[in-house]
Amino acid sequence: MAAFRLDLIGRYLKPHRRTVLMGAVALVIVNTLSVTIPLEVRRVIDDLQEGFAFSDVLAQAGWIVLLATSMGVARLISRQLVFGVGRQVEVELRQKLFDQVLQQEPGWVQQTGSGEVISRATSDVENVRRLLGFAVLSLTNTVLVYAFTLPAMLAIDPGLTIAAISPYPVMLGAVRLFGGRMMHEQRRQQEALAGLSELIQEDLSGIAAIKIYSQEEQELNAFSSRNRGYRDTAIQLARTRSTLFPLLEGISSISLLLLLALGSGQLQQGSLSIGSMVALIFYVGQLVFPTALLGFTLNTFQTGQVSLERVEELLSRRPLINDPVEPECLEQPVRGELEARDLHIRYDGSDCDTLDGLSFKIHSGELVAVVGPVGCGKTTLARALGRMVEVPQHQLFLDGHDLTNLRLVDLREQIALVPQEGYLFTSSLADNLRYGEPEADIGRVEAAAEQARLLGDVRGFPDGMNTLVGERGITLSGGQRQRTALGRALLLKAPVLVLDDALASVDNNTAAEILASVRRQTQRTIVMISHQLSAAAACDRILVLDQGRLVQQGHHSDLITEQGLYRRLWEREQAAERLESAA
Repeated sequence: MAAFRLDLIGRYLKPHRRTVLMGAVALVIVNTLSVTIPLEVRRVIDDLQEGFAFSDVLAQAGWIVLLATSMGVARLISRQLVFGVGRQVEVELRQKLFDQVLQQEPGWVQQTGSGEVISRATSDVENVRRLLGFAVLSLTNTVLVYAFTLPAMLAIDPGLTIAAISPYPVMLGAVRLFGGRMMHEQRRQQEALAGLSELIQEDLSGIAAIKIYSQEEQELNAFSSRNRGYRDTAIQLARTRSTLFPLLEGISSISLLLLLALGSGQLQQGSLSIGSMVALIFYVGQLVFPTALLGFTLNTFQTGQVSLERVEELLSRRPLINDPVEPECLEQPVRGELEARDLHIRYDGSDCDTLDGLSFKIHSGELVAVVGPVGCGKTTLARALGRMVEVPQHQLFLDGHDLTNLRLVDLREQIALVPQEGYLFTSSLADNLRYGEPEADIGRVEAAAEQARLLGDVRGFPDGMNTLVGERGITLSGGQRQRTALGRALLLKAPVLVLDDALASVDNNTAAEILASVRRQTQRTIVMISHQLSAAAACDRILVLDQGRLVQQGHHSDLITEQGLYRRLWEREQAAERLESAA
């Protein structure tokens, strides 16, 4: 797994290999100069013991300052280059994640949870950026520091060098001991943060329901529980870090103490010059910081790998609904003829088919209602027509073309699906109407609004078409939201219009006016999913579903004369209307 992750890191860095190489060269220059400067200091100090002139000291000091300045500039360049790569990868990765999410079927987002997706696209991507920026730079620098500094120290005095680095195996053992624990705790913290984010988003979206049912206390308790869970995981991780990092720093400092203790004896004996002792102190000082930083670097590296794994899990997911390998081309103009041939659809985890052997044919320009009791498969049929759920091959057709053989963008340009809960964006009413046709002029927008019987309401708004629609259309009534979603679909001029209970919040008279207006101005094929049988009565034909099967079909006048499900539903609706009138 570690090799795979390193290979994965290499794949992310490969497009930026030139920048990474330049950063590595700058690091080599930094470490070359960091080895050179103590040697120059040793030479100057040893020369000073034999007498010196102020001008010589000034010249040597200027030379050392020049070397130190050059090292600082090279270090700055290396950090800008490598950190810049991390930032660039962060931007590219976030774009890839967003593209990947847009390709997924709607059901996946609902099952996964938007909070989990947002967490991976934000905090996890930031951790990957730190991995490919700070962690890669720090680990590379640590390797180079040891590769350049240790040989220079051994050349001065092997015994003192070995004594100075003797505590480091203990340090590596501590890193090995605490590293796995930190990785596990980091994953738990990320999962707790995702759950917390999801709860916040759900509560903000459902704030009206929370207040209507006075569930503020329950939601507060739920948030408090998750918040405490996140706190506990964060504290546990902080405890591990606060134990490891001071331990590493303390072990690193022991090496300096050993050097001073043993080196002072050699100075007294004359076997070690003062300049060499100072150079060794410089070198040990150079090793202390990257070694003490090693724990934080490894933690960042491990955290980044956990996040990289979570991001890759999302990026590697193949959407269930895809374009065909060899798509067919639709003949133009599209007539809008729909046909189902023994259509079976079953959701994952279900024991039975939601649609069980459905067969029908809807002719071009026909207005067909689909009715039935709750849970009979009406909405699944509407979503299947737009391939919002996976459809088996050779079971659903548009103008004789198998829907699974058509590109998704081509299919959805021909079939406009209006769900019961049409989503509205936080933008102007005009922008919401022209969402599918961003370049549509205001005349076309108003015409679509008029067809949806929305224009009269708009004229009563203070800002008209420029009225700002709140989040999810909260500033509009239920009927206005549905008519806005319908107007958006009508603006597309798709030859097939599928209304999934899209007129449920509209009164029967307005619904009849909308249908009459749409049929009068266009020759669309209209499939109307509805529980309002009075609206279905005006359709050319009615399909009656029960438990995923087509049990009746025909005109309203014929169906109410037959003994069957439709007649029972009709009688029940009429009885309910009489009770409402009496009340």
